Amino acid sequence: MRVAIPSEIKDNEFRVAITPAGVHDLVLHGHEVLIQSDAGAGSTISDEQYRSAGATILPDAESTWAAAELLLKVKEPVPSEYRYFRDDLVLFTYLHLAAEPGLTQALLAAGVTAIAYETVQLPSRALPLLAPMSEVAGRLAPIVGANAMLKPNGGPGLLVPGVPGTHPARVTVLGGGVAGTAAMQVAVGLGAEVTVLDTNLFRLRELDAQYYGRVKTIASNAFEIDTALVQSDLVIGSVLIPGAKAPKLVSNELVSRMKPGSVLVDIAVDQGGCFADTHPTTHTEPTFRVHGSLFYCVANMPGAVPSTSTYALTNATLPYVRAIARLGWADALRADPALALGLNAHRGTLTNAPVATAHALPSRTLAEVLG
Repeated sequence: MRVAIPSEIKDNEFRVAITPAGVHDLVLHGHEVLIQSDAGAGSTISDEQYRSAGATILPDAESTWAAAELLLKVKEPVPSEYRYFRDDLVLFTYLHLAAEPGLTQALLAAGVTAIAYETVQLPSRALPLLAPMSEVAGRLAPIVGANAMLKPNGGPGLLVPGVPGTHPARVTVLGGGVAGTAAMQVAVGLGAEVTVLDTNLFRLRELDAQYYGRVKTIASNAFEIDTALVQSDLVIGSVLIPGAKAPKLVSNELVSRMKPGSVLVDIAVDQGGCFADTHPTTHTEPTFRVHGSLFYCVANMPGAVPSTSTYALTNATLPYVRAIARLGWADALRADPALALGLNAHRGTLTNAPVATAHALPSRTLAEVLG
């Protein structure tokens, strides 16, 4: 199969969808790998490294998209890339369609077979292709939050760990999943006073057992969210419903009662965000003010650390890429129910119910599509 990888063109997106090791693996299994020139530059991977691994380097995006049977990306296509869509293309990338009506319509209009990393789901409900980037975003969140809290950056001028004789920052994490746990770990390591809220009591028991005495665990509900946030210096939103829009847990009115200069980091921004006032920002202009608080809502946080996230992503995606390339997309999905749940669109119809609900569009079941 011809597997093609274009350059990412989203603002300050430095990741690439495959590493030289991934190229070598696919070529070893008899596939042709085509990579746009300089696609790996942001991740410090040269064209020569890709050539040495067996890839063919193509000069531009147009030729790369046109050559692809299976096209791998990191971030969802942006409007300037929609013209490359066609009905015999299999697209495998993060899509987050519930928050992307324009992209959804473009994929349907072109008849693309679109498989989303973020909805591939194991029987345990784990999300194996979302997890590595959730870990990266989660670990970044307290770091970027601590940076935003500096006075020159618009924050309250509070040092997260404090110093002897002063109070550390109060950090509240909404959601105890992969991203929330990663955020909690780094916040604890920075010396913050950390509270985690989640609706899953079993998960809270696990966190309490691991961090007994260092993390406060609270069963999440509107009252407890309100109570925690009005005392918080930094809030990290990490709530996810696979494939669907994130629930809005923090109202504008609640933000109006928070501490002046408090910082809110929304890791769930890709799925619409869990704060009412969330809208996507970029690494170029990462923050905006709501009442007296500062919101950080960068939609591709892991893109800031590509030398870590590119390799973490390829480690997770390669087994699935290998299966699609070997069997073809339909047989690969039939053979692996977890991968089948990644199918979001095929031949002009949605195949993911939460996405269809988000856009009030009809959908087909996987059984109908795969037979």
